[in-house]
Amino acid sequence: MKKWRRRLVKTLIFGVAAVLLLLGTGVIYQQVNTRQDAKTFTPPGKLYKVHGDNMHLYTGGKGDATVVLASGWGTADPYVDYYPLYEKLAPYTKFAVYDRFGYGYSDMTDKKRDVDTVADELHELLQVSGQKPPYVLVAHSLGSLETIRFAQKYPDEVQGIVMIDGGTPEHYANDDGQLADVIGGFGNQFRIQTGLFRLSMQSDTVIEASNANRNGLKLVPDELKKIDTTALLLHYGNANTVDELREMKTNAKVVVDNKKPLPFPLTILTADYFGASEPIWDKTQAEFTSWSEHSKHITVKDTEHYIHQYHPDLVAKEILELIKK
Repeated sequence: MKKWRRRLVKTLIFGVAAVLLLLGTGVIYQQVNTRQDAKTFTPPGKLYKVHGDNMHLYTGGKGDATVVLASGWGTADPYVDYYPLYEKLAPYTKFAVYDRFGYGYSDMTDKKRDVDTVADELHELLQVSGQKPPYVLVAHSLGSLETIRFAQKYPDEVQGIVMIDGGTPEHYANDDGQLADVIGGFGNQFRIQTGLFRLSMQSDTVIEASNANRNGLKLVPDELKKIDTTALLLHYGNANTVDELREMKTNAKVVVDNKKPLPFPLTILTADYFGASEPIWDKTQAEFTSWSEHSKHITVKDTEHYIHQYHPDLVAKEILELIKK
């Protein structure tokens, strides 16, 4: 019996040691590769000091109005994600793609991700970078909140808004907030810090699955696809992005509490999710028209959530039409 116990103890000790060794190896693998990725992850645009930290802005095109592109939650590299759209816009208008803190090439920040702070950061970024209104604000997904809040705070600088499957403030105000607990929870953070997430992203199948609702990034050059993967490895699950989710409901209520019809055009582009959209989402999208005295709602066929990755010509057309008004 004593020998059996000794063998069991030795087996348990060996098992624990093996697990600790694997975990330690994973942590080192994650840290070493993160440092290497950070060295090669150079900004295509310029960095500007905003509230004491570096914020990235990528600009191009020409014209009197500037199209300001706000990405959705979790879009690790907006510069890559919006490529199909700004390529269509550049011959006809100026554009500016910005990275919120915790995204793309911008720093992390210790400031809470409340909607007023985020809107003010964007306003300061546009000022210090020399951009001039009028602005046409274009928002994808959760970017709708900061975009509307910006328009509420600085209405004289806004010419119009285009939503790319952007959720209504009322929709986000009713969200249960569980996603923040998942992304910021122990299990997911353990997966990131021990290199398991990074290891999984070495599989082409996993990368393809992660890009499934972005049309597989078919309209993006291969070199930019690699940059997009690097951005995801660097930013997935970071504190700023998790805080955005935790603040989402509160931020939405701030926007709703300040609701009054916007005095400029609002175009709402809603994805049909290849015929599998949810009735509640469709209902709130139709009700989005109440946010402007001059609204337009279009359901875009044959697309997923990232409409600009499927039909950039259509999105660009709607933006340029709004500029002409």
